[in-house]
Amino acid sequence: MPTDQTNEDLPLAGLKVIDCASFIAAPVATTVLADFGADVIKIEPPSGEPYRRDDPAMRTPYSEYPYNYVVDNRSKRAITLDLKVEAGQRVLHKMLETADVFVTNAPFPARERLKVRYQDMKDLYPRLIYASVTAYGEKGPEADRTGFDSTALWARTGLMDLVKPSVDSAPARSLPGMGDHPTAISMVAAIMTALYRRERTGKGGECATNLMANGLWWNAIWTQAALCGAKVEGRPPREEADNPLHNLYACADGRWFHMVMITKPDRFKEVARAVGLGHMADDPRFETVESRKAHARELIDAFDAVFKTKTWPEWKSILTANRFTFGEIGTVDDIATDVQMREAGIITPHPEPEKAGAGLTLSSPFWLTDVEKRPPTMSPGLGQHNDEVLAELGFSADDARALRNGGAFG
Repeated sequence: MPTDQTNEDLPLAGLKVIDCASFIAAPVATTVLADFGADVIKIEPPSGEPYRRDDPAMRTPYSEYPYNYVVDNRSKRAITLDLKVEAGQRVLHKMLETADVFVTNAPFPARERLKVRYQDMKDLYPRLIYASVTAYGEKGPEADRTGFDSTALWARTGLMDLVKPSVDSAPARSLPGMGDHPTAISMVAAIMTALYRRERTGKGGECATNLMANGLWWNAIWTQAALCGAKVEGRPPREEADNPLHNLYACADGRWFHMVMITKPDRFKEVARAVGLGHMADDPRFETVESRKAHARELIDAFDAVFKTKTWPEWKSILTANRFTFGEIGTVDDIATDVQMREAGIITPHPEPEKAGAGLTLSSPFWLTDVEKRPPTMSPGLGQHNDEVLAELGFSADDARALRNGGAFG
């Protein structure tokens, strides 16, 4: 952080955010707000939210550190509240008196039971931004339906079907949180838009996003194609791709890369000569996009054979020198030592112990020029900041004792 910048200088400094959410998409949205200076207080039930209560022995992959919480709930404070009792509600409403944003992804029936619906707050706190994340949307016959990103974003929207290796393959499974994190960025955008409206009008309001909408937005081009009446079909296997210059290839060391020459297909002759297939550069079978498509399998076989003659570092050097467009197919084990990821600020230091990934974490995926985000701090322990937050809210020691006796914290 520049020496002339403090946390108070961050763009969201002074913004008070209540994170009354669980699992991933909604809490990650508040993590991003915290990166830019917001004071985020996470509310959990006395037993802790389910995302925290995992058995370390059952983590896959195994780590003694709760890596999910490290990345998804850093830089926050945490309190426990039992919102089913009057004492817990008393603390919540004291927090809402000064809060700017309230974020939840609780199912609608639970919101009603816990009195955390928008209609429970809007008249009492007219400047409050109420941010809602759901699986399938705020309205419609499935609005109450629960879901995860794997079900509502990945499966429901066609993504699971369309990205499988071939049309005959089983649907492609997603990884944990794969769609939650981008959905969180949509939630951040919604919150900031609502805050901008409040800045202009003085009025708060409700904003929302949902997993299903984000899945469709991910696949907006082919979704729109289907909406326009086009017949959208899955991709054929790699070996049967119709564009050999837009395909995956393996090197001698087993590493794969993606060659993407879709904007400059006329560079085929350059590609052929650079990789050692000069004898094919003037072959009429491969002269045009159409002829290469007609003889795609022959060209793919030739590329397969030649790319297996050198290792990936050798091919990367050749492709880079010729300014061809390509992408190495990395593994998660590459990330900690990826110089570009570090220099671009995508991977950033984190104070968790060294064994928790060499003291690194992921930065939220956007930046402001001349603004350094708040350095990530530890993810909070369950109820770690109960006393601190109560004191800030103006509760005396006697008040706090009465709240505890009333079951506010379980």
